[in-house]
Amino acid sequence: MLSRLARLSRPKALAVAAVPLVGLLAVVGLAPLPFAVAQPGGTADVLGTYEGKTVLTISGAPTRETKGELRMTTIVATGPQMDVRLGDVIDGWFRTDRAVMPKDSVYPEGDNVKEVEEHNLGDMRESQDDATKAALGYLRANGVDGTGKIKVKADLGKIGGPSAGLFLSLGIIDKLDGDGSGGDLTGGRTIAGTGTISASGKVGPVGGVSMKTQAAARDGATVFLVPEAECSDAEAEKPKGLRLVPVTTLASTVDALRALDKGAKVPSC
Repeated sequence: MLSRLARLSRPKALAVAAVPLVGLLAVVGLAPLPFAVAQPGGTADVLGTYEGKTVLTISGAPTRETKGELRMTTIVATGPQMDVRLGDVIDGWFRTDRAVMPKDSVYPEGDNVKEVEEHNLGDMRESQDDATKAALGYLRANGVDGTGKIKVKADLGKIGGPSAGLFLSLGIIDKLDGDGSGGDLTGGRTIAGTGTISASGKVGPVGGVSMKTQAAARDGATVFLVPEAECSDAEAEKPKGLRLVPVTTLASTVDALRALDKGAKVPSC
């Protein structure tokens, strides 16, 4: 084969060589690939309601009326059993409202919809517990009494995963203590963002941030709180007019929101 190609003119040789390449691309184009294609999902104001139900129900202490919104953000991805092919991947790479992600980063557990849903809802329940512990720990450390009697119930319907943790903590703090000086933690703004939270108040990365910034801007947010480690991802497709504020802990997030309301210096990506 090589000797015969060597005797051909360059155009003919390329044409012959292209035959198996075209065949290979045809096979790859039809074969399912280990990716998921994500796009901006919904957002939910943890200070308000979601699907007609109050998101945060707090008992054991009086709560305050709040202004502004704290919107946790989501992405929507192709399901674990859905085949993603080469054309879908190429389309996702060239669109700003799509993101191509390794399937195991979106669905780390389970290979069918029911398993994934159960896993994600379990993550959400654990995240709610950690968010409550982090918020009440923060309030105790800042002199708010009576936190030992407080119970919190969170309801975000079938939204799963741990990425609402930071915003659930912020919502609890805002409903119980606001900015600590009688004002709202939001300053009346629509604040959106994402991030896991540990019981000790550490903020962790989540993935899909470039899609979540678009969901935030679409739903009226002007500020987006992003785990510091994901600043570059958040900047990749950042909508015009959306301010990115990197955060690492619950305490530093509250400090940043207070500074934002006062017009003071706030960290940026």
